[in-house]
Amino acid sequence: MSATPKWFTPVAIFALLWNLLGASAYLMDVTMSPEAVAKLGAAERAMYASRPGWFVVAYASAVWFGVAGSVGLLLRKRWATPLFLLSLLGLIAQDLALFSRPEVRADLTVIPLQGLVFAIAVSLLLLARKAEREGWIRVS
Repeated sequence: MSATPKWFTPVAIFALLWNLLGASAYLMDVTMSPEAVAKLGAAERAMYASRPGWFVVAYASAVWFGVAGSVGLLLRKRWATPLFLLSLLGLIAQDLALFSRPEVRADLTVIPLQGLVFAIAVSLLLLARKAEREGWIRVS
């Protein structure tokens, strides 16, 4: 067991803020009023209406397990690791649905953004695993 590095807590705080940002985007998405949906462009409106239910479940899993994993990391709990894994699996499912749509693949802004989200999700899982190995997080 090694001493917890000074950067660990700021990174855990960043992880929580990052995942809360995702949760906020999720809540805005799923609580969008019919009026707000009507204001979307035709392509966005069609995509919003045609997304499968499992996409919304995957999206919810990605953000809420990410939030919970970040809380676990901040509290230095080992249960952060499986939660980050579940978050990553939700993100992968979400991206499979997202990138199966030709109109999304054609939007050049989506790929870098989802790439960044994926890179951070993988990094948080790897950080939690390292923290376990190094003894920076506890069992209980």
